[in-house]
Amino acid sequence: MTDRGLWSYKEIAAHIQVQPDTVRSYRKHGLLPPPDVVENGRPFWYPDTIKKWVSRRPGHRGGRRD
Repeated sequence: MTDRGLWSYKEIAAHIQVQPDTVRSYRKHGLLPPPDVVENGRPFWYPDTIKKWVSRRPGHRGGRRD
């Protein structure tokens, strides 16, 4: 999936330097933006969606700059 430029929990977690389960928890609690694509029940986000979300998070650390 990432070959199409979409991020899963794993890529988001790497970007913000947390574990994938933390990202899942963010989504469960409504803290993550809605997925851009859902394929076979799995959510995926465009990198720009996540980067904008990171920049707006209170107390964000900026994540990695790709």
